[in-house]
Amino acid sequence: MSKPALLVVYGSQTGTAQDTAQRIGRQAQRQQLQVQVLPLDTYNVANLILESLVVFVCSTTGQGDPPDNMKNFWRFIFKKSLPVGSLSRLDCAILGLGDSSYPKFNFVAKKLHKRLVQLGARVLLPVGLADDQHDLGSDAVIDPWLTAFWDKVLTLFPSVADVIPLREDEPLPPTYIFHFLDSIKEITDQRRIDTGQTVPSHSHPFLSRLVSNRRVTEASHFQDVRLIEFDITGSNIEFAAGDVVMMHPCNAAEDVQQFCQLLRLDPDASFTLTATDNTAVPARLPQPCTVRHLVESYLDISAVPRRSFFELLSTFATNELEHDKLVEFSSAAGQEELHSYCNRPRRTALEVLADFPHTVAELKVDYLLNLFPEIQPRAFSIASSLQAHPHSLQILVAVVRYKTKLYKPRRGLCSTWLASLDPAQGEVYVPLWVKKGTLKFPVEKDTPVIMVGPGTGVAPFRSAFQERIAQGKNANVLFFGCRSETKDFFFSSEWEEGVKAAQLTLFTAFSRDQEEKVYVQHRVRENAKLLWDLIANKRGCFYIAGNAKQMPASVQDALKEVFQKEGGISPYNAEQMLEAMERSGQFQSETWS
Repeated sequence: MSKPALLVVYGSQTGTAQDTAQRIGRQAQRQQLQVQVLPLDTYNVANLILESLVVFVCSTTGQGDPPDNMKNFWRFIFKKSLPVGSLSRLDCAILGLGDSSYPKFNFVAKKLHKRLVQLGARVLLPVGLADDQHDLGSDAVIDPWLTAFWDKVLTLFPSVADVIPLREDEPLPPTYIFHFLDSIKEITDQRRIDTGQTVPSHSHPFLSRLVSNRRVTEASHFQDVRLIEFDITGSNIEFAAGDVVMMHPCNAAEDVQQFCQLLRLDPDASFTLTATDNTAVPARLPQPCTVRHLVESYLDISAVPRRSFFELLSTFATNELEHDKLVEFSSAAGQEELHSYCNRPRRTALEVLADFPHTVAELKVDYLLNLFPEIQPRAFSIASSLQAHPHSLQILVAVVRYKTKLYKPRRGLCSTWLASLDPAQGEVYVPLWVKKGTLKFPVEKDTPVIMVGPGTGVAPFRSAFQERIAQGKNANVLFFGCRSETKDFFFSSEWEEGVKAAQLTLFTAFSRDQEEKVYVQHRVRENAKLLWDLIANKRGCFYIAGNAKQMPASVQDALKEVFQKEGGISPYNAEQMLEAMERSGQFQSETWS
């Protein structure tokens, strides 16, 4: 039997599934197999009937949704018109990447498995269900799953087993070759302003002017939270309450400088790229491009590097000590060690490079795009309504800064970048686009909405409140929680005006303003009678937004207690009632970790 061509397709939202798919691609290259690695939406799905061996690597986003780069594939594969045996020639394997703290853990991989079996595909091994919550992260499942997958392939295709694989310490060819230009071209801002002819998107963001960047927490408060406003005049951007705005952050200037020094690169040098196979040059990189633009806007040098980073770096190491350490970090046995070095202290890729100077000295520039993933866009709930502010888009951003055992405080890339933008220092433009969010608000005028949004979780509810008031919908209830009434009570004057105008019922929980801590779930329990009436008798919709740690589960538990107490139902029936509300859209949540 001849060697199969392997197709690895992925659906990835944050880059983790893409990284895993590329890892499988490298393993296939070392087995000297012909392999293609593609996002699902760039693959012509009609060709699936002709494939013999496919690996699907899929993450799950939000409330059990497929990632953006596999949505077209998802719609196609679930078409009722697809014949039952249409994939009977296909051997495949499915690897899911998820987080068990979310209720719909690995939902996409599970549902895809079921559908492929329905269409007649032969699934070679049980679905891999990787879990971010595991002490060793997703690799605790991925490693044994990949071993089992290759065992299966070698058994099915003896011709693959006959080939001597390439050595692990041999670098594979880079995906792109850099061609440096002799004359330094003056390349100014390499983001183009959209003419406003199309609706802004990931590939064509709108360059929006920053109007204001105001701190909304009291100066002595431990957390810096910003209300940031953008001017979207002439952008064709439309959004409704619950939608999100997307943007690509930039690396800090001092990080860009340090990176260029470590790799002995001239930040002002210009280059063009050519692909070594049939891969397209990244659309976000202009041709020609400066090194500074590449490092500032594209390479994710400030993220905690993945295991694949160490795997590739080890192939350049000539220093024995550095080589042994890099090989250990990229092995299955070294994952506990890697977690202690990298993940727990949140060490950045740039800091890792500084720890391996001899290896960095051997690193070839052509491998930069293999070594560093692309900076992923960040999503923020929109905190304003187009009906209240027609040419404006506002977001509420908590600036991420925390200490680990490392000397330098850790900083969130996007929030730190946004906080640094100062329109008083001259005009500032940010490329952005808008995406449909998961929260949907009722169209009917009399349907009450109950919103639970502690901290920055209140952002989508401010948008909803402004939108609903403009539509004459006054049945609004808000549960807001924060530490202190005087320090981080966001939009307090707006809520108070709403209460005075009989457009809002407000319940607050200021956790640190008294000896006993009070949270939003306590206020939910205290208002059981009102909530039961709004939900059971008036078909009110209940929403939760905010940090995914304990709050969402605590609020849901409080709501089930409300059902038991006021509805006189059993714990089991209260659980069933909440599940039914979720299925019908009467209960919705949007949480982030």
